[in-house]
Amino acid sequence: MNLADLRANPAAIPQFITHQRIRVAEIQRDPAAACRTQLLTLDDGTHLFAKSRAAAPVGFFTAEARGLNWLAEGGSVRVPEVIAALEELLVVRWVPPGQPTRAGSAELGRQLAQMHQAGDATTFGAPPMAGFGNGFVGVLPLDNTPCPDWAEFFVTRRLEPYLRQARDRGILESDQSAELAALLDKVPDRTGPAEPPARIHGDLWSGNVHYDAAGHPWLVDAAAAHLGHRETDLATLQLFGAPFLVDILESYNEQHQLADGWRERVTLHQLHLLLVHLVVFGSSYVGQTVRAARTLQ
Repeated sequence: MNLADLRANPAAIPQFITHQRIRVAEIQRDPAAACRTQLLTLDDGTHLFAKSRAAAPVGFFTAEARGLNWLAEGGSVRVPEVIAALEELLVVRWVPPGQPTRAGSAELGRQLAQMHQAGDATTFGAPPMAGFGNGFVGVLPLDNTPCPDWAEFFVTRRLEPYLRQARDRGILESDQSAELAALLDKVPDRTGPAEPPARIHGDLWSGNVHYDAAGHPWLVDAAAAHLGHRETDLATLQLFGAPFLVDILESYNEQHQLADGWRERVTLHQLHLLLVHLVVFGSSYVGQTVRAARTLQ
């Protein structure tokens, strides 16, 4: 079995794996996306990364493949080459892992700045290309319906749906839900200077930045990619910490200067991912989410 065979028969990859036509090594499970991950080795020595999920939602892996390809279009960031995207399986080129370095992190900042300048659109959400559609953040669907106003897009597509899910699942008490809803009404007054739609990853916490053996950064898990606000990617990187964060931000700002007051808006842009974590992981994120929302007062 070689790479040409797989490219010619992508639908048969699960059978090739089952019948041991491909050598397989387990890597780990991704609890946030309920996925199994494996290293595939072909007869020609090619290594591939496979991510699978039984009974995956319709479009789950095709959204990730589409996001990777779209981010790569601008030619500014590295993403793994997509080999196959099936309903329950995604296969991409294996990128041998390495360690983050200051140089690689500075490179990431420059590349993100260039990627964000490749928006070339007038609305936020799905880019104006056939078949882009909605996405996923972790296991949750993501509404990419276009909107000309970022504050409206952020509130109605990125905040309210997950606040509603947290309330409906009983994760939030009624008073907590009411407080958060009232605070979200303040978002339009806290967004800072107007920004054009940017090509963003949309779920860029540090775990979705992969450093290769040479220390170069790659973006992975791009099912949430869309036209959004560039400060969102940078704020998400800061949510759980990222290696050499200062180098990332400094090199970004040198390439594509951030608007005044961006530091004060970091928590605002983190609210989406906090609400997602609240829905996926439960009440352990209530305190952090409420505290973040209160910064909008």
